[in-house]
Amino acid sequence: MTTRHVSIRGFLAWLGLLTAAAIPIGALADETCNSPYMTGLIKGQEDYVHVWTLGVEGWGDGSDKLVTVDANPRSKTYGKVVHTVSVGGHGEAHHMGFTDDRRYLWAGRLDDSKIFVFDVGTDPSKPKLVKTLSDLPVRTGMAGPHTFYALPGRMLVGNLSNNRDGGGVTGLAVYNNKGGFVHEYAMPTGAVNGVRGDGYGYDLAIDPRKNVLLTSSFTGRDNYLRDLGALIKDEAAMKHFGNTMVLWDLKAMQPRQVFSVPGAPLEIRWSLNPNDHWAITATALTSKLWLVRQDASGAWHAKDVATIGDPAKVPLPVDISIRADGKGLWVNTFMDGTTRYFDLSNPEAPRQTYAKQTGRQVNMISQSWDGKRVYITSSLLEHWDKAGADNEQFLRAFNWDGKELTAAFEVDFAKEKLGRAHHMKFTSRAVGVAADDATPIPSVGY
Repeated sequence: MTTRHVSIRGFLAWLGLLTAAAIPIGALADETCNSPYMTGLIKGQEDYVHVWTLGVEGWGDGSDKLVTVDANPRSKTYGKVVHTVSVGGHGEAHHMGFTDDRRYLWAGRLDDSKIFVFDVGTDPSKPKLVKTLSDLPVRTGMAGPHTFYALPGRMLVGNLSNNRDGGGVTGLAVYNNKGGFVHEYAMPTGAVNGVRGDGYGYDLAIDPRKNVLLTSSFTGRDNYLRDLGALIKDEAAMKHFGNTMVLWDLKAMQPRQVFSVPGAPLEIRWSLNPNDHWAITATALTSKLWLVRQDASGAWHAKDVATIGDPAKVPLPVDISIRADGKGLWVNTFMDGTTRYFDLSNPEAPRQTYAKQTGRQVNMISQSWDGKRVYITSSLLEHWDKAGADNEQFLRAFNWDGKELTAAFEVDFAKEKLGRAHHMKFTSRAVGVAADDATPIPSVGY
C-alpha cells in the first residue's frame, strides 16, 4: 500500500496547524468520545440519539438506515422514533463520526466500504443523506471504514481491512469535509523502536496537547464477516487479530512507537481532564484494560492495569465510555450482556464498583457529559450477534445517580422492524444551544 497525496505542501502545512486548532478539552459539554477539534458541542440536554442500524431481510425495507430517536424528556415524542433514513442495500453498517463543525455525520459500512454523509445540522430531527462515497478501496486499497474522527476541515478515517486479500493489514485515509480524498497512511508492519507492527487498524484518538495520535487494532474482513461460532473454532483464523497499538507523531503523521497489547485492543479513550495525559483501551479477546501513559521522562508506555469479568468465560469487552473528568469508565461486555463501571481515580489500578446485566447481548455505550444519562445498543456484527431469543435488538436509555442504572426508555428495533442497532451519536435542536432554544441552523451544503 503506497502513500498517495494531493497538494502535499499545503497538506503538510495544514498538519502543522492541528495542535493549535484544538478546542480546549473539557470546555464544553457533550458525549465524551468525540474529537477535540469539534465545535458547536451540546451544552445541555441532548435532544436526539441517532442510531446507525444494520438492515435485516424481512424487517421493513431491509436496508441499512439512520434511525433518529427523541431523547428529551420534555418532548411529547420522548423515547420514540421520529425519523429514519434508509441508504439502500445491506452492508454491515457500523460506526459514525461528526465533521468538525458538527453539521454532518459520516457513517460507514464494513462490507462494501461505502461511506454515507448525513446533514444533521439543518434539522437534526430529520437527517438527510447528502452524499455517498464509494472510492475508498479504489483510491487507497483499504476496506472496512470503521472510525470517523474530525480534524479541522478534514475527516480522518480508520479502516479495518484491505481489498487485496481481506486481511487486517490496512491504514488511515484523510478526506476533506466535502468528501474529497486527500491522503492515505499505511499502518506500520515493520519494527518501530524495536517492536514490530502488525499493520492492523481499528480505533483512533488524538491528544493534541501532546501532538499524539493513538491507533488500535482488530481484524480483517475475512474474519469480521464470518460466523462467530465458526471463527472461534478456527485456530488459524484466530491468529489473525491485532495485538498492537501505535503512537503517531500527529504533525508529521509518522508512527513513533508500537506497543504490544495482546488480544485486539479496541476503543481508545483519552482522559478529558486537562491535567491528564493518558488513554485507556479494552482488549476484546483477553478482557483487559490497558493504560497508555507518558512518564516523567517523556517516554510512553502501555500497561495492563485491570481485568474485566472472568477472561476464562470470554465476556468479550466491546465498548467503553469515559467520564468527562476522567474518573470513571463504563465497559460493555457482549457475551454476558453486562454493563460495568470502573473507578479510574487511580488509572494505574482501575476498580470495578458496579455491574448490571442490561441485555442478553450489549454492544455500544455512550454517556452524556454530566454522566447522568447512559445509552446502550445491542448489535455487534451481523454474523456475531446471538441467535433466537438472545438476539435482542434495541436502544436502551438509563439514568445514572452514581449508584444505580435505572431504565428511562427503550426502543425495540426488532419489534419496530428497524434492524440491528449499532452505533449512536447525539444532537440537539440547535448545536451548542440549550434544548429549550430551537433556533434553526442554516445549512452549509455540499
